[in-house]
Amino acid sequence: MTQHILPNAMLGILGGGQLGRMFTMAARAMGYRVTVLDPDPDSPAGGLADVHICSKYDDPGALQMLVDTCAAVTTEFENVPAESMRFLQSRMRVSPSAECVAIAQDRIKEKRYISGAGLGVAPFLSIEKAGDLAQDMSNHLPGILKIARLGYDGKGQIRVKTADEAKAAWEQMGSKACVLEKMLDLKIEISVIVTRSSATEVNTFPVAENQHESGILDISIVPARVPEAIAEQARQMALKLAQALDYIGVVAVEFFVLQDNTLLINEIAPRPHNSGHYTIDACLTSQFEQQVRAMCALPPGDTHLLSPVAMVNLLGDIWRDDEPAWDKLLSQPNAKLHLYGKREARIGRKMGHFNVLADNADSALQQAVALKDALKQ
Repeated sequence: MTQHILPNAMLGILGGGQLGRMFTMAARAMGYRVTVLDPDPDSPAGGLADVHICSKYDDPGALQMLVDTCAAVTTEFENVPAESMRFLQSRMRVSPSAECVAIAQDRIKEKRYISGAGLGVAPFLSIEKAGDLAQDMSNHLPGILKIARLGYDGKGQIRVKTADEAKAAWEQMGSKACVLEKMLDLKIEISVIVTRSSATEVNTFPVAENQHESGILDISIVPARVPEAIAEQARQMALKLAQALDYIGVVAVEFFVLQDNTLLINEIAPRPHNSGHYTIDACLTSQFEQQVRAMCALPPGDTHLLSPVAMVNLLGDIWRDDEPAWDKLLSQPNAKLHLYGKREARIGRKMGHFNVLADNADSALQQAVALKDALKQ
């Protein structure tokens, strides 16, 4: 049995963005110390951590410092160099594993792995070299060409209707490895966040219903407004995938729900996820406490939903020439604001989020949308 890592230990995290910041807050509240490795001197997590190593993620000296001072290491994003994860993993407890991160950071590997685990994905073709463009694409058009690596929040995606458009799009993406994914008639998108500390210590958070704008998550509604049978199927599929990966940590599994209620896995994120931010205020345990628990070999906390909730992403778009109208949001006693401490607001940049807790999901959503609109005025 893996020995528990208890409070006052130093925990390391690769990445100092908002997810690292919220991890740091959760870990310190539980009595742990935190070292953040991030090359940005103004990283949101770095200013809150006990130690901020301001270096690149593949810097040997920085990685050795984590080995020398930390009891365990995690990551806040999947595009961390897999070799850095492997270096750490050979010397200390790392969650998730380098293997899981390597799968999640490559769409081709990810889709093949999910499909190989017996779980449904959207029909796709791998396009890794020019010759792959000669294959029959008719069953995958119209589709979306997605870059295999380093794509996120709708970036690195181009919609295509014909084989010629797919070829042009591939060249536009620098002739890098891509997947061509068939566009499907979606009813809704949902996600499930799994925490797995060991093969026997595993649970899920309530299913979230997700709405996107321009490829970026806009609003999450919990509980998702889907039949319980769909929610339960999503939970079981997410658990099956976590087991197949032998995953340790927090993993988000995003799903497409088709018009006939077929469930397909869209992608996975080997970390806490934007669609799980509602857990900070609306669940007995947050996804960030779960991240701490899993990396410390502690059993997951209770994920009971205390209240229906709607989470709204706050992007830099609403800053404009001045600060948003925070007084309109903060005057509502059931609205909870979370800002990420980023110095510069930019279009499309995630600056914060807020949660609205209400008697039911529809009421939470209605108030959340009204508050989002009010912030722009």
